[in-house]
Amino acid sequence: MAEYKIPEQYYFRLHHVRPRFKGDIENVLIYVAEEITRAGEKPTDDFVDTVNSALFRYPGNAHREIKTINNWRTEISALFGFIEHTDTTDKPGRRAVELARKQDLVECFKTFLYNFQYPGAHIKPKGVLEQIKQGIHFKPAQYLLKLMRYANQKEGKAVGITKFEVCHCIFNDLRVTRDNEGVEQTWKRISENRKQKVTYDQTGDVVRYAGDMIDYMETANLLKTYDSRTYYLNTLEEESIIKFCESREWFSGYDTMIDNLSGSIEAVKECTREWFAYVNRDMQDTDFSTDILAYIANDEEELKQLQKNTEDASMISAADFVERDGVLEKRLASYSDILTTKDIGDMGESLVHGHECMRMKLGGREDLIHLIKRIPTQFAVGYDISSVELDERKRFIEVKTTISSKPLHFNRIHMTRNEWNTASSTHDRYYVYRLLLSKSERKLFLLQDPVGLYKKDMIDMVPSDGVDITFNPEKAGKFEELLTWKS
Repeated sequence: MAEYKIPEQYYFRLHHVRPRFKGDIENVLIYVAEEITRAGEKPTDDFVDTVNSALFRYPGNAHREIKTINNWRTEISALFGFIEHTDTTDKPGRRAVELARKQDLVECFKTFLYNFQYPGAHIKPKGVLEQIKQGIHFKPAQYLLKLMRYANQKEGKAVGITKFEVCHCIFNDLRVTRDNEGVEQTWKRISENRKQKVTYDQTGDVVRYAGDMIDYMETANLLKTYDSRTYYLNTLEEESIIKFCESREWFSGYDTMIDNLSGSIEAVKECTREWFAYVNRDMQDTDFSTDILAYIANDEEELKQLQKNTEDASMISAADFVERDGVLEKRLASYSDILTTKDIGDMGESLVHGHECMRMKLGGREDLIHLIKRIPTQFAVGYDISSVELDERKRFIEVKTTISSKPLHFNRIHMTRNEWNTASSTHDRYYVYRLLLSKSERKLFLLQDPVGLYKKDMIDMVPSDGVDITFNPEKAGKFEELLTWKS
């Protein structure tokens, strides 16, 4: 079988910065986003020292050389735009703040891919200039989604594509990346190669950059795979896919140089700050927030059941917001809860509320379910849910929810000053529920009495605009099955 070769006059290999932590990228990104956000705007040297100190604290980094830590920081900044620079200061980028606040890694990767283009300031100026002089003008995620939509329509069924086909027929071919060849012609070329059973160079270094984009698109839930070899369009994400395909957004800072197939290192460097401002622009009109129930459901039937269970559990909570003797109950009575499946904190609390109601039901204490209430954030009581034990003792629950396509570490939680103070005053009645929602699993971890555990040296605590607590899940806390409310 012949090996496919791009005609020499059309060959140009695209590349971008590759984080050396790619195998752990979701854990790293959410950690770094939180730390960068807490750092706030500072003089550049102070900001660098603060972020580097946080990177040294990341598991496994304590004994790394400063050169490696600096590389981590600059790679994150370059690829994901988490840091914005001024003449004298550095500050958290909007994308870092969004991830830290919303804990939605799926949205984070969608936004990243929506903005990502060649050329862009995610590589060194010399590399940008090489792409400019080749006339590169290419948004990989947009092109791939257009191609796969066309292929599905053309073939009348779901059609997959491999990283090797993406690399050799799209990424490294100037007919696509420079000349913007239509997806019809590109798919025809791929189809002909399949009929003729041609092979592709599968060397890791050759395929690596195209492979990165495919991996990121899977993390963003735009693509799906069953064997980690062939990737398919995730048609459940049609709304997002249409936004990608119809987008006309483009960073135009390099356009004059691209049109003239010329430029200079100095001109490229002058665009760098504009690039990071573009990546961190206000994108409220392009909402990629994840619909959590749709994301964790395996099919339409399960989605309908999840929606019903969540609504039923919320109705239990709303029905019992009645005026009682306590001040909190009176405030709850006047509060109208509007549940949105795109608010991760909101959905996490709703799922945990259903879990607590089901815990009472299974324990034979349905008479106590009316005591389980979600507490609106603006009430600032230091916890999210007021619950009970089977023996009617109080249980105060702070819910920490993250959505991710892959399992995340469970050994680190940030608590605000208010949450830590409340935990200190309520002792063993205070629980942190760590909830991870992903395509493959829903994991719930319970940490009871975090302040007491810290005093017993069973967990570590570091003050950080509140506290960061780290722990060994085998020594402190426990995993529980996330129960689904069923009336």
